[in-house]
Amino acid sequence: MTATRPPHGAAAETVPPAHGGAAIVAVRRLFTAQSADWMLVLGTTIFLVLLGLVMVLSSSFVQSGKGDGDFFGIFLRQGLFALMGIPLMLLVSQLPAVFWRRWARNAVLLGLGLQLLVFVPGIGWGYGGNQNWINIGGVSAQPSEFLKLALVVWLATVLAERADRFNDWRSVAIPALPVSAAAIGLVLLGQDLGTVTIMASIVLAALFFAGAPMRHLLGLVALGVGGAVIFALSGASRSDRINAWLNGCTPEQLEDVCWQPMHGMWALGSGGVFGVGLGNSALKWSWLPHAESDYIFAIVGEELGLIGAMVVLALFAVLAIGMVRLMRAHTDPFRRIATGAVLVWIVGQAFVNVAVVLGMLPVLGVPLPLMSAGGTALVATLIAIGVVLSLARDVRPEPRP
Repeated sequence: MTATRPPHGAAAETVPPAHGGAAIVAVRRLFTAQSADWMLVLGTTIFLVLLGLVMVLSSSFVQSGKGDGDFFGIFLRQGLFALMGIPLMLLVSQLPAVFWRRWARNAVLLGLGLQLLVFVPGIGWGYGGNQNWINIGGVSAQPSEFLKLALVVWLATVLAERADRFNDWRSVAIPALPVSAAAIGLVLLGQDLGTVTIMASIVLAALFFAGAPMRHLLGLVALGVGGAVIFALSGASRSDRINAWLNGCTPEQLEDVCWQPMHGMWALGSGGVFGVGLGNSALKWSWLPHAESDYIFAIVGEELGLIGAMVVLALFAVLAIGMVRLMRAHTDPFRRIATGAVLVWIVGQAFVNVAVVLGMLPVLGVPLPLMSAGGTALVATLIAIGVVLSLARDVRPEPRP
């Protein structure tokens, strides 16, 4: 309906704004005057989530139907978490940087406390050899995902406060490394080597973007690699996976540790250039374990082919480029460190997931960010991107001379 002009000389009535109009104004304010890179990161993130929902639906309905016959159970749960996570991301993106500085220490203490709950009988529980979940009131969560986010914000705060003291390495290392080691150690006690790998990369990224000397970073890398090798070889199942990855699978291992990676590569390779068609995967019919989570990229390759797989990789590349451009616009060390750490977290985890599917790394149980089924991981990742967007609000790159 179009509005009509009141007669000349007649007093126009004052009409209070409708609630719908107020909502539209609020949404406009959310996106008004934001940079193209800000919008690029937001748009790419939402597109990856939507594509992930499509692939979760396609890859999970067989597994969902095995139990109570609810073929859409996994998809609906993932959709619910997406409906929670995207508004949370947008809400978080409105918070000022000072909020994160103020609450960083409380956040990391809360994250450590939640991670300790995985070892409390009746609350913590394990799956696949990893003790990394909690269940409170019928709600399950993976606290290590939120611990990653808390670690990002806390490291950015601490390192930014000491940005001019890197000549005295101990003044930086004393607060940063013990807390980081405690966070990583708690997750390691739960046998989750994949999450430990991502958390270690977050710590190294924060130190790198803070300006830590390269020789110290290389020393930490060597220490971390050595510790990971010792831990990996300390368990029979982990050492078997590594031996199979390095030396090839024996006939006995084809029915055991090699089953998942072998069928994952078959799925990825059987799609050809154009794929077998959305929903037409053969390997998801109980042949490929965790097709909807850790191996969703294999289903992408099978159903959407090489083109679909390259589109997914391109989307993560675009997300990385957008974050790098946002990071380069920051002169504040806190904003730069936090953005860089989230960048390495998400893109690094995507690289590890794809590398596992391609057989370049042994199986680590790391999901594909924003796409794999897993509510806690999705919400935590979306909030982390919301932090990046909040730090980039009203920031403009300095003009070049």
